[in-house]
Amino acid sequence: MRDLLLGKESKDFDVATNATPDQVRDLFGHERTLPIGASFGVITVNGGRRRGQVEVATFRTDVSYSDGRRPDAVRFSSAEEDAQRRDFTINGMFYDPVEEKILDFVGGRRDLKHGLVRSIGNPYLRFEEDKLRMLRAVRFSSTFAFDLELATQRAIREFASHIHVVSAERIAAEMRRMMADKHRMIAVRMLRDLTLLEELLPELNAVVGHALRWSETYQSLESLRVADFRAAMALLLRYACQHCILNGAPLRPIEPAAQIATRWKLTNDEAKTIQWLLRHEGQIGHAQEVAWPVLQRLLIEEPAPLLIEVGRAVQLAKRNSLQGVEYAQSRIELPEEDLNPQPLLNGGDLIEAGYKPGPQFQRVLEAVRDEQLERRIATSAEALAFVKDHWNQG
Repeated sequence: MRDLLLGKESKDFDVATNATPDQVRDLFGHERTLPIGASFGVITVNGGRRRGQVEVATFRTDVSYSDGRRPDAVRFSSAEEDAQRRDFTINGMFYDPVEEKILDFVGGRRDLKHGLVRSIGNPYLRFEEDKLRMLRAVRFSSTFAFDLELATQRAIREFASHIHVVSAERIAAEMRRMMADKHRMIAVRMLRDLTLLEELLPELNAVVGHALRWSETYQSLESLRVADFRAAMALLLRYACQHCILNGAPLRPIEPAAQIATRWKLTNDEAKTIQWLLRHEGQIGHAQEVAWPVLQRLLIEEPAPLLIEVGRAVQLAKRNSLQGVEYAQSRIELPEEDLNPQPLLNGGDLIEAGYKPGPQFQRVLEAVRDEQLERRIATSAEALAFVKDHWNQG
């Protein structure tokens, strides 16, 4: 209902009804329904290949929340009572497709009109029920560029330290959506202002007192042109990974990113890419001064386009020249045969030429590759001659 009133295309729909779970199963048939969430009044209906699965929820009231994450029990109720248990007014409206009318028991239309994210009822009770709602409040507010109502803000600050009861997977899912959105900078500022950021990312506490670093972080997040969680996280963690002390001990540059990836249970791709971007971002700002073999090895990596975008955002935030970034962009657009020509030699070629495998193999092959990329040698014969001249030099 919220997206419909905002004129946005909805990616999913919540279906609610006064029919009980048993009635829903009788209506659609037991073969087409799954009672996975029946204890909470939710039945999954299989709509077939084109429609997929749809969750149908019975109007309900949540009895209590012991763990701050999910209700202990529910009782079936009316649409109005169901609306009262939801998180924010803009999410608490229903659309009746039969009567073709909006059911708004919580003032959601008013808050949409005024661009306001407001908890339904007492915000302290809403956040006590489910701590993830604090992150959802920030996401909705930043994504829609809405204000966050003051009482809701105060409740979040009071409950911020309780965010740790939320599972890592749910936290990561919310952060992915916030950081991939074009309003990611607003989200980070709100998280920091509401003291949630220091709970979620204590690694950033080392940057807290550095206004210039935060200013550059905000500006780089705002300048990022791609909707990519990995790139945004690299920019957010950039200073933390350069100047970080945790528990009184200095950390190696990439350690904070690795710790966060483990804590949030990020995918291997996310973890590796964030650390790779942090490790090499500094080379893009002056790419025109980087030796071509070194730059080439970066630009042929899968996340290289992200690296250039991260480098661009950093240089814009620092108000530096984009010469290095533009140079890297021009090089990554080279034809494949120029950007990443086939190697002139491999380990098999060296063995066939009579060389004994060992630690020196990799070093020699890299040296041959450097010579090839610098266009000092162009054939396998020249490569073997180079190896012969340099083998004993290591």
